[in-house]
Amino acid sequence: MKRSTKIKTWAFLMRLGNRCGCHQREDRSFFLGQWQFPVCSRCTGILTGQVIGIILYIFSVRIPFYLSFLFLLIMFLDWFIQYKNIKESTNIRRFITGNLAGIAQISILINIVLWIIESF
Repeated sequence: MKRSTKIKTWAFLMRLGNRCGCHQREDRSFFLGQWQFPVCSRCTGILTGQVIGIILYIFSVRIPFYLSFLFLLIMFLDWFIQYKNIKESTNIRRFITGNLAGIAQISILINIVLWIIESF
C-alpha cells in the first residue's frame, strides 16, 4: 500500500474515532509503529471487550448481572482515581478495565434484549 493511501486511511480512522467520542490523547493511546490508534487505550479495550462479549455469548457463556456491574465499577474506579489525581492510570490498566467494561456492556445489552423478547 502506498504511503499516501496509508496516511489517508489513518486520517479517516482518526476522524472516525473522534466522532465516536474518544479524546485520542497521544499519551493515552497505543501506537503501531508510528501510527497512533484511532481511539485511546481505554476505548480500544472497550471495543475489544465488546467483541469478546459477543464471542462469549456465541459460546453460551453468560455473565451474571452482578459481575457485569462489578466490571463497570472497576473501570469507573480506575477513571475516578486518575480524575482525582490520586494515581495516574497506565495504558495497560486502561485497556484491561476497558475490556471488562466492554464485556459487561454486551452482557447487559444481551440480557435486556433477551428479557424483552421473553416478555412477548
